[in-house]
Amino acid sequence: MLENVVNGIAEYWATGFFIVAVAGLCAFMVGASSVLGGRSRGISKSIPFESGIVGAGSARQRFSVKFYLVAMLFVIFDIEAVFLFAWAIVIRDVGWTGFWGAAVFIFILLAGLVYDSRTGALDWAPQSGPADKPGN
Repeated sequence: MLENVVNGIAEYWATGFFIVAVAGLCAFMVGASSVLGGRSRGISKSIPFESGIVGAGSARQRFSVKFYLVAMLFVIFDIEAVFLFAWAIVIRDVGWTGFWGAAVFIFILLAGLVYDSRTGALDWAPQSGPADKPGN
């Protein structure tokens, strides 16, 4: 039994050393930054700042749910494009079976896109009413 423990330690000493070294390095970096870091305070330090523009308005601004819906649809269709790129690389190896499989896949994607378009999931702006038409 003792021999098994010694063999286990002999096999995994490098992994244990790596874990201890990483934990020590992280502790050192956090400690060094807290000791050596600057402590400047001022009115400019407490103002939110992004991309060179001082923020205006509330940080609690509400966005339309349509924005998130379109963003999710973009991610979904973008991931599907990655599958099609992989298919394009191996098209000679998969033959006609792979071609028809990809054709069905593209057809399902197009059917989903048409459905999203007809249900209004891709409309960004609100629908215009009679008061919004020119001449009124």
